[in-house]
Amino acid sequence: MAKYDFVVIGSGGGLMFIEGALGYNKKCAIVENSKFGGTCLTKGCIPSKMLVYPADLIREAEEGEKIGINFSKPEVDWNKVSKRVWDQINLNVRVEARLNKVPKLDVYKGIGEFSGPHTMRVKNSDGEYIAEFEADNFVIAAGAHSFVPPIEGLKEAGYLTSETFFGDKYPKKPYGSLAVIGAGPIGAEFAHIFASFGTKVSLIEMNPMILSTEEEDISELVKRQFIKDGMDVYTSTKTLKVSTKDNKKIIHLQNMITSTESIVECDEIFLASGVRSNAPSLKLENAGVETDPRGYIVTNEYLETNVSHIWAIGDVNGRYQFRHKANKEAEILIHNLFKDPNNRKVMRYDAVPWAIFTHPQVAHVGKTEREVKASGCKYKVGINRYSDVTAGRAMGYTSKSDVNGFVKLIVGEDKSILGAHVVGPNASILLQPYVYMMNCDKKCDKKPKKKKVEIEQLRTMCPHLGTYTPMDESMVIHPAMSELTAWVTEDLE
Repeated sequence: MAKYDFVVIGSGGGLMFIEGALGYNKKCAIVENSKFGGTCLTKGCIPSKMLVYPADLIREAEEGEKIGINFSKPEVDWNKVSKRVWDQINLNVRVEARLNKVPKLDVYKGIGEFSGPHTMRVKNSDGEYIAEFEADNFVIAAGAHSFVPPIEGLKEAGYLTSETFFGDKYPKKPYGSLAVIGAGPIGAEFAHIFASFGTKVSLIEMNPMILSTEEEDISELVKRQFIKDGMDVYTSTKTLKVSTKDNKKIIHLQNMITSTESIVECDEIFLASGVRSNAPSLKLENAGVETDPRGYIVTNEYLETNVSHIWAIGDVNGRYQFRHKANKEAEILIHNLFKDPNNRKVMRYDAVPWAIFTHPQVAHVGKTEREVKASGCKYKVGINRYSDVTAGRAMGYTSKSDVNGFVKLIVGEDKSILGAHVVGPNASILLQPYVYMMNCDKKCDKKPKKKKVEIEQLRTMCPHLGTYTPMDESMVIHPAMSELTAWVTEDLE
């Protein structure tokens, strides 16, 4: 039986950890059941951006009239757009080929199952066990999958998830009509994409507001824009069942406030009702690894599970499901296990940023005002709208604009940033400086004895003052243009 220093399950954020372990001369194995590169590369944030950017350009062209530029209706070359999507997804082939050539690394294709605390079996798609091995340590980065709600008639009618859309159900042309069930980040993104490409989109959400993790006023602004863009938006609405008629899919709805019922006809249904952990497929009970009631692996501030030689990173630990978060966890783990085990770093989740690449774009870090208010602490709120600054007015925003983007900043009595929220063009870029500032708090732990301190003294007390260290400590929204400026430090010579 083969034996390894480290085995990693999952090739998303897990790839970053494998590279680190190999750099410290560890004998490793990686187990992957799907395409190499994880959700982000093969069925998530990267291929979707190949669709989002053209959709953004279409909306910009349509809005040109407000600044005196009249564009004709842009034409979509779906084949060309799709080629760019699949060029990104197909990078997984090169990733797998490269991994197969790496010394001291074995690659297993299949589903990994623990058979004991230090042993694992791998089975193929036919359910046959093809390998068994043992390891001193395991890092679980197995990710999550789309949740399919138990809706009557849904399976018979057929539907899409992000996995099947970026798979065997990828369309040959934009749909004539599309119903999106779930108005979270994924649903809002795909609603924007296809509405821009000319599809009649119906967006269906059980919650009273779309984008329910965001500020209420941001949710309302995005909803206004969606309606302006021609979408039908249903909130507080339950999907009762799905049927078919004359090659159309019929979604039977009920308003949860008024109890009135209605139907939506569409060519296709896209499910965006959240995700579920992949942890149950690993037979964690054989290793004694603890999970929470939702099936996610429980980890502490060092990414440790309750089993001393097993760690969990990425979506599978249920803590903010973004690729940049998974990458930061891998970075922390590499530091703690290899780089400086005697000076371990903790994984912080108080400044995890994210963006929703819809129209208008939304970005978020820290707490919402309702969360701050519920905590009972004193705070102040500042709001600045696009129409309040020259650059925004140049883009056509005025105080009378029905959709006027803004930044909302929530600060504590000590001027600490509790939350920052942006809605409008380039929101993901505009938010990033707040993330850097939120990561400056632990860099300066000495206080000056005098009221007036020279800059040299400040640098002695605070060695990171004026350096790029807080930027390197921060998560950078992926995939956003802020990565261009943040990652330049990796190329310093």
